[in-house]
Amino acid sequence: MGKKVKVAGVELKDKISSLIYYFPCRAQPKKKKKVDVKKEQAQKERMKKKLKKLEKAAPELIPIEDFITPLKYSESSRMRSLPALSPQESERRVLLLKKWCLFKQKQDEAEKKAIKGLVESQQEALRELRLESEELYQAAVRRDEGLFPFQRDGPTYTPPLPGYDPPEGKCIDITKVYTQ
Repeated sequence: MGKKVKVAGVELKDKISSLIYYFPCRAQPKKKKKVDVKKEQAQKERMKKKLKKLEKAAPELIPIEDFITPLKYSESSRMRSLPALSPQESERRVLLLKKWCLFKQKQDEAEKKAIKGLVESQQEALRELRLESEELYQAAVRRDEGLFPFQRDGPTYTPPLPGYDPPEGKCIDITKVYTQ
């Protein structure tokens, strides 16, 4: 065990960790590196040369992979050939299509007839109601706002707040980098 030391009325062990805890120390500031003017000038010159070289060279077009169809999909040999149908099968399909068309036509006519009957009975009921009471008729033909509720919010676009720095989320960048 280490010996105990009393500092400012507090008993401490002579371990360094306890001393650091009671007497916090600051780290010495790092010395700034001296900038060599000649090296910095040479680096600027190199960068200017690289920029001139890039400006002289014709820029390469970066391929857009989404618009390029692989050759294996554009081959004409990949066309599927339909199996030849027997005359009985083709006749069966034609008859089936005709029956389907007739069924859908009758279904449509029945629906239209039902709607027409409902509208006629509604008109008849409104005529009878008008003969009974004009107030009730006006209440019946008034539009019901709660039947089809309509809500409208304000503008969906708002300008950005000045000086607001949005937090960055996690994003995995899978963009291919092309060098020119």
